[in-house]
Amino acid sequence: MALLSIRNLQKKYGETVAIPNLDLDLAKGEVVVILGPSGCGKSTLLRCVNGLEEKQGGSIVMQDVGKFGKDLSWEASRQKVGMVFQSYELFAHLNVIENILLGPLKAQKRSRQEVEAQADKLLARVGLLDRKNAFPRELSGGQKQRIAIVRALCMNPEVILLDEITAALDPEMVREVLDVVLELAEDGMSMLIVTHEMRFAEKVADRVVFMDKGVIIEQAPPHQFFTQPQTERAKQFLSGMAY
Repeated sequence: MALLSIRNLQKKYGETVAIPNLDLDLAKGEVVVILGPSGCGKSTLLRCVNGLEEKQGGSIVMQDVGKFGKDLSWEASRQKVGMVFQSYELFAHLNVIENILLGPLKAQKRSRQEVEAQADKLLARVGLLDRKNAFPRELSGGQKQRIAIVRALCMNPEVILLDEITAALDPEMVREVLDVVLELAEDGMSMLIVTHEMRFAEKVADRVVFMDKGVIIEQAPPHQFFTQPQTERAKQFLSGMAY
């Protein structure tokens, strides 16, 4: 049974069709990496899943794995989906720990003591416990992105969406962020990942989904996709990548 099911998803911007009709499932514990050229609808898909973009048709359903597979309402589903953005989206006027606590305290009405204890454990795991009182302006790009991942995890999501999380980072900072994501995959976190890091995609993915013009052109296990792509469009895409 799929943890997340997307059926007949349609997204338009005015008269421009970004996603004409898309189906996609994500199993519990599965990591799906979405690849494709710029503007093909990858990030739009993630934003529709998280409710940041209004869809024009179709359904996005999350299964409540704790309640015998019952479908969750849309609002309840959103509470189960975490997202990490390319641009961190940290509040500049809040320090690290306050950035992390904001969502769980305001949206989930959890106790500060409980959430801060969870945050401390996660910050220690990503090597940033000593920066919990620092402000975003005092952090490197890699540190900000690791904080953004911790913030998402503190919402206790069933699924995490990662949208080009290394795109704004200097090359030497990319590894420290990707290592955190690899650890999450090893722990069984369900993830939808949009990335341009091909070697990382091959290493972390259980399945690669290749999109173009809002349509899923091909999907396969990573080794098969990267060594034996089945469609001419996927072959063309990979031949143009530094892989």
